[in-house]
Amino acid sequence: METQTNLSQKISFTKEVKNYHPEILTDGALAFLEALHNRFDGRRLTLLRNREQQQQLFDLETSPAFPENTKEIRNSEWLAAPIPGDLQDRRVEITGPVDRKMVINALNSGAKTFMADFEDSNAPLWENCLQGQKNLMDAVNKTISFYNPKKDKTYQLNEEVATLIVRPRGLHLNEKHLLIEGKEISGSLFDFALYAFHNNEQLKENGTAPYYYIPKLEHFTEAIWWNDVIDFTEEYLGMEHATIKVTVLVETITASFQLDEIIYALKEHIVGLNCGRWDYIFSYIKKLRNHKGFVVPDRAQVTMTSPFMDAYSKRVIQRCHKRNILAIGGMAAQIPIKNDEERNKLAFAKVKADKEREVKNGHDGTWVAHPGLVPLAMGVFDMHMQEPNQLDVKRDDVVVTEQDLLEIPQGTITEKGIRENINVGIHYIATWLGGNGAVALYDLMEDAATAEISRTQIWQWLKNEVKLENGLRLNSNMFHMLFEDELKTVEKQAGKALFEGENYQNAIQIFYKLVTSENFEEFLTTKAYKYL
Repeated sequence: METQTNLSQKISFTKEVKNYHPEILTDGALAFLEALHNRFDGRRLTLLRNREQQQQLFDLETSPAFPENTKEIRNSEWLAAPIPGDLQDRRVEITGPVDRKMVINALNSGAKTFMADFEDSNAPLWENCLQGQKNLMDAVNKTISFYNPKKDKTYQLNEEVATLIVRPRGLHLNEKHLLIEGKEISGSLFDFALYAFHNNEQLKENGTAPYYYIPKLEHFTEAIWWNDVIDFTEEYLGMEHATIKVTVLVETITASFQLDEIIYALKEHIVGLNCGRWDYIFSYIKKLRNHKGFVVPDRAQVTMTSPFMDAYSKRVIQRCHKRNILAIGGMAAQIPIKNDEERNKLAFAKVKADKEREVKNGHDGTWVAHPGLVPLAMGVFDMHMQEPNQLDVKRDDVVVTEQDLLEIPQGTITEKGIRENINVGIHYIATWLGGNGAVALYDLMEDAATAEISRTQIWQWLKNEVKLENGLRLNSNMFHMLFEDELKTVEKQAGKALFEGENYQNAIQIFYKLVTSENFEEFLTTKAYKYL
């Protein structure tokens, strides 16, 4: 291990670290990380073990349910703390990784907020994570700029910019390059802490505060853990209590059965829930993967109009508005299509229909992945939502049962769907290994969540030897034939040099192992992280 001489003897870096980023990893920042690690990492690891135990029960064909022991929280009258002024109107939110140009363009996009992402759209290279923190510091200080020599163009912030919200990595991810007493630090704590430590004072001066998106919660006890982390952080950094505000992504099937409980656990800090639709589909398949007769059709056929997705979206709206917090809709993954007006019109029509359904259902805002979609989404919400939000739309008419949240979507499994999953999965993993976590593929912005659906579907279809639309069964021989054939397409698309390079060859190996192994891997990013 390489170690900086001025650090606590308990802190070390792996030998791969060449740049210690002393401007970010100051002695004060490292002391704060050490304090958080000592206090909270043991509990985090226990929570992860609890997830494993819960999965063992699902594998015995139990299903998620509304917890009996928290009925009082669901049924009693209480409200979350008030929402700060700069988070009350979130009709359009743009998301993306924390690279410098993206940060500037997103803040300038005209969206109400920008979710700067250290998670699913960021490949967690050491440099990506540390430079990302520097980019956010410069953005908060309003000194950020970026020069593109190819275009001879300088990017700078506009006078008016989106409100900044940061998404740290999920509880399951470590930051392997920084060790405390020989143990990898939590990626969640690393990303969360550095942003709060370096920016809380300047944010206060700017009239705002550290705001976060919390990803991939599977149980309300994980929300309690985050609440304790936040309370400790505020006290440690001398912030007024309840300054830090969070929005929780509802992107696991288990979380949708515990919405009130999650809000209650974070009630002094929470301002909203978000329908993280792609991860939600992934979680739905993953958690119930070993139930007999449980098979989900082609990814393209599972949409927000699928009954289980519609139920989830409406339940999020109802529970949020009952507790006086915002319900943010899901991601429009489409991107503008250049040089093809007809396809572009079709893509924009899909986005418009999606956003109209969200705003009419009662959502207070929505997500887009590309600045080019901000005006379209903004227009839809402006037309149907005259006020900053729709907290007055209580949706008391909505009744969602456990069965509604679990209803298997109807549809077919096709050879085309298998091929697309192989194609998207390999391209995405290869690009992720190359340091880019947000990838434009087939006119959609893909991130880790969509790649997770692709490989999970194939694993489950293979395990069940499903019958395809054409009457054939997907067995290992057929899959191997399709896989080898699709590799030719991937090679053609990537180009021979890139395809034969390390990233694509590793991606092919990783993807194949993930979909054919006997035991299911919980997250592809944990499997692929060792290659970074």
